[in-house]
Amino acid sequence: MFDMVEMMIDSVRVSLTNQQRIVILRQLDVERYLPIWIGPYEAEAITIALQEIEVARPQTHDLLKNTLTSLDARLVRIEIIALREDVFFAQLIVEVGDRLIEIDSRPSDALALAVRFHVSIFVAQEVLDAAGIVPEEDVQQTPQSVTSPAPEEEPASDRLSIFEDFLQNLDLDDLDVPRSDTDSDPGPDPDSDSDTDQPAG
Repeated sequence: MFDMVEMMIDSVRVSLTNQQRIVILRQLDVERYLPIWIGPYEAEAITIALQEIEVARPQTHDLLKNTLTSLDARLVRIEIIALREDVFFAQLIVEVGDRLIEIDSRPSDALALAVRFHVSIFVAQEVLDAAGIVPEEDVQQTPQSVTSPAPEEEPASDRLSIFEDFLQNLDLDDLDVPRSDTDSDPGPDPDSDSDTDQPAG
C-alpha cells in the first residue's frame, strides 16, 4: 500500500525554449510541486477540461469518460504511484459495482480523466521525495545549469535542477491555467508515444 499525498493541478505550461509542455502538480497543504513533461495532445486535453471548453465532437478522453459512465463504472481517484528510470507510472482507481479496479495509465491520461470526472489526484510519497520541488530549496537556493536526466543515484535536487531554467523560460501568457483549479496546439496523433511522462530533469 502506497503512502499517498493529495495534489492538484497548479498549471499547464509551455517552454519558450523547446515548446515542450509540462503539467505542474501542487501539494494541497504544502508549497511543494511535481513537474511532469507531457505531450502536446495530452496538455490540450487537460487544458480543455480545466477551462470547460466545449468541443464539437468527443475527444479521446471524453470517449473514455462516456464509456465508463455508460458501463456504470465510476472513476474514484487517480494515483501516480512510481518513478522508474525517469518515467512516471499512474493508475486509475475505478469502482464497478462493489469492486475497486486498478487500471494502469500514463499520468497525463489519468490527469485528463481526473479533471473530467472531478476526482482527487494522489501522488505516492516516495515519488514526491524523489521528484518533488520546494521552490525555496530547489529553485532559489540551488541554481544550476540545465542538464540531461541524471542517473538514479544522484540527489533529486541535482536531477531536477532543469526546473529552474524551465520556470525562467515559461511563456506565462500562453496556456496559463489559474492556480485555483488547475495548448491549443492540436498536437500529434494521440496514439503516438510522444508523451513520455518524465520529470523535468
